[in-house]
Amino acid sequence: MAKEIIRVENLKRDFVVGEEIVHALRGLDFTINEGEFVTIMGTSGSGKSTLLNILGCLDTPTQGEYYLDGNSVRLMGKNDRATLRNRKIGFIFQSYNLLPKTTAIENVELPLMYNSSVSAKERHERAIKSLNEVGLGDRLNHKSNQMSGGQQQRVAIARALVNEPVIILADEATGNLDTRTSFEILTLLQRMHQQEHRTIIFVTHNPEIAQFSSRNIVIRDGRIKEDTYNSDIKSAKSVLETLPKEN
Repeated sequence: MAKEIIRVENLKRDFVVGEEIVHALRGLDFTINEGEFVTIMGTSGSGKSTLLNILGCLDTPTQGEYYLDGNSVRLMGKNDRATLRNRKIGFIFQSYNLLPKTTAIENVELPLMYNSSVSAKERHERAIKSLNEVGLGDRLNHKSNQMSGGQQQRVAIARALVNEPVIILADEATGNLDTRTSFEILTLLQRMHQQEHRTIIFVTHNPEIAQFSSRNIVIRDGRIKEDTYNSDIKSAKSVLETLPKEN
């Protein structure tokens, strides 16, 4: 039986805007099991960014429950949520969020700096291992401004992997990339899902991404409109092989 990684129950999030209350999330219920590749889709204003912040332990719900790898998040304080976030979640951002003028290794080591149980030697070794996993073994000491957008996103993925998280949470991770580079990143994510059984949640407004995941959750007006499984997952690698290479 698959291990449950995420469970949300009647999840609601309200915001006070002036004299009005905005109901961003209106009672969501779903579970995500270990090894799933899930896209969460929705247009601007659908509530997907609010959901992303809650799943990423950056915010807490107004009502309802959120369990991450068996831990109840809703009643945690900021420090406990920060520790849980650091131990359990690997983030991949649209804008990479790399430190400027620092090497790939230094960027990837960063999440481990907050884990006192990891020595400097182990931190360095794990960073190199993660960079090799994403195909950047020859760019270990390159700085952010010396790498292409695709290479920077691979560094960001290596950084997401270095803490051996239970989920990888990708926020529009191909949004700043050209078509070919986007499919290179999707190919890498699919390999991590299929061969390494990584649990991936990809939040996006792009419906095309759903063709490459195993499950798609569509959010509209703060509610789940669709929650469907993909029986015919497209291969990002096959699409990549049809695209012209850079000169």
